[in-house]
Amino acid sequence: MTREANLLKKIEQGDLTYLDELIACYYPDIFRYCLWHTENRQTAEDAAQETFLRFVRYFDRMAYRNKVKAYLYKIAANVCIDMRTKRRSEELPENLSMRERGYEEAEDEADFLRLVRNLPQHQQELVILRFGQDLTLRECAQVTGLPLRTVQSRLRSALKKIERQLRKGGKENEYE
Repeated sequence: MTREANLLKKIEQGDLTYLDELIACYYPDIFRYCLWHTENRQTAEDAAQETFLRFVRYFDRMAYRNKVKAYLYKIAANVCIDMRTKRRSEELPENLSMRERGYEEAEDEADFLRLVRNLPQHQQELVILRFGQDLTLRECAQVTGLPLRTVQSRLRSALKKIERQLRKGGKENEYE
């Protein structure tokens, strides 16, 4: 039995102390995912916290019993969409969190985001899950609810578009 399965079993038996351990296990990945989908660190923290609040609130109805990671990413995606919809009219400041971790890393992440944001939305999500979050293709399929072959095809297409964009000197909005 995996560590995750053990934690879930103990939580189901009513020992909520293991809930903290489960959250601590996934929080860094979910926070980083939310950071990709939001404009600043504070919004990403809010989104990650809301993700885990929803996870706890609906734990007893959890559809992904053996796929907690995929379930958390699905919740996080929905939370980020909800937050984006609510804040669409607000003007957000430039991503300040990128400057906190070091200039080179921030520059790399900004380049990655710039390239990804020029892709169609359905490809953006897959590229962020696969390369931003280091999920396997199978996990990407679970999170998005797409067949594995569709995930592979869309990722291949997205990577070809990024490659063409890089060859042309990274022109912005090439695909919009």
